[in-house]
Amino acid sequence: MIFTLGRYFFRRYIVTTLWFFIGVTSIIYLIDFSETTGRFAGLTGYSLPGVLYLTALRLPLILQQTIPFVALFVGMTTLIALNRKSELVVARAAGISVWQFMMPFVVGALMVGLVTTLVINPLAAWGQSQAFNIESTWREASNRRKETTAVPWLRQISGKDDVVIGGRTVLDNGTLITDAVLIHFDSDGRIILRQDARSAKLKDGYWLLTDVTETRPGEVPTRLATAKVSTNLKQEFVQQRLAQPETVAFYDLSQKIAVARSFGVSTKALETQFHSLLSLPFLLVAMTLIAATVSLKFSRFNQSRSVILGGILSGFVLYVVTTLVKAFGSSGVVPPFVAAWVPVVVAMALGATILLHQEDG
Repeated sequence: MIFTLGRYFFRRYIVTTLWFFIGVTSIIYLIDFSETTGRFAGLTGYSLPGVLYLTALRLPLILQQTIPFVALFVGMTTLIALNRKSELVVARAAGISVWQFMMPFVVGALMVGLVTTLVINPLAAWGQSQAFNIESTWREASNRRKETTAVPWLRQISGKDDVVIGGRTVLDNGTLITDAVLIHFDSDGRIILRQDARSAKLKDGYWLLTDVTETRPGEVPTRLATAKVSTNLKQEFVQQRLAQPETVAFYDLSQKIAVARSFGVSTKALETQFHSLLSLPFLLVAMTLIAATVSLKFSRFNQSRSVILGGILSGFVLYVVTTLVKAFGSSGVVPPFVAAWVPVVVAMALGATILLHQEDG
C-alpha cells in the first residue's frame, strides 16, 4: 500500500511541477521578450525572429534561477491540494507517518534538481554564450556602444610594456574582445597611452586592434584603422581569465577549474558555481521541507494565510541567503564549498526539525 500511495503522490508532484514549469517558462519568455525588444530595437541587426531566438537562448539561464521558488510553490500547492481532499488525513489514519508520505516529494525534488544541474544548466551555458555572440554582432553592425555585460580587466606585462585590457564582451573562446580599451603605463605607473578599439583579436604574440582611437596625455586623439600591441598572453589563459561561471556548463567546470589553476587564475567563482550546482538538488529538498512545515496542517477549505505567507517568506529568505553567501564564495571571502553547502544543510536541518516538532512532538 505504501508503494502504491508513494507512486500516486510522486505522480501528483511531477504533474504539478510540469504545469508550474510551463507557466513560469511562458511568463519569463514574455517578460524577457519585451525587455529584449526594448533594448535592441534600435540596432541594425534587429529583427523579430532574431529577438524571438535570442529570448529563447536566454530562457534556460533565467529559468534555472527560478527553480528553487518553483520547488517551494510546487510543494505547497501539491500538499495543500492533498489536504483539501482529505487524502493526507486518510494516509495518517492508515498509519503512514509524515516521513513516509513525504518521501515521494523529496525524491521528486531531488530529480528536479538533477535535471536542472545535468540538463538545464548546460543548455543555459550554451544559450548564454550564443546570446552574447548575437548581441555583439548586432552592436558591431550598428557601431554603437551601449551598456552590456563587461568582461574582467586583464593586465599584461611584456618587457617594458605594462598594459591593462578591458572591454564589453569576450567571444571566439577568449580570442576576441569587443569595444576594447587598452591603457598603457610607464615604469612609474603613469598613463602614457589609451587605445579604444572596436575589437581586439588575439593573434600569435600580439593583439590586432581595429578601428582604433589613440589618446596620449596633452595630445589630440588620433584615429587608426588597425594597430598591433605585443603580448605574451596565450589563448588558454585569456579564455580562463575571462570565463564567466554562468557560461560554463556543469560538465566542463572541473576541467575549467583545473586549467585555470595551472595558469594561476583565481578559481573561486568557478568552484562556487560547481558546488552550487552540486548542492542544488538538496536546496530543492530544503524548499520542499519548508513547504511541508506550512502545508501539512489539515484544513478542509483553506489554509491560514499567515502560515502560507510565512512559508513563502522563509523560502525567500533562504534563497537570498544562499545567493548572498554564494557571492561571498565567488569573491573568496569564504571557501566555495562552505558558501554552497552550509546554507543548504542548515535549511534542511531546520525544516526537518520543525517537522519533527509538529508531527512527533
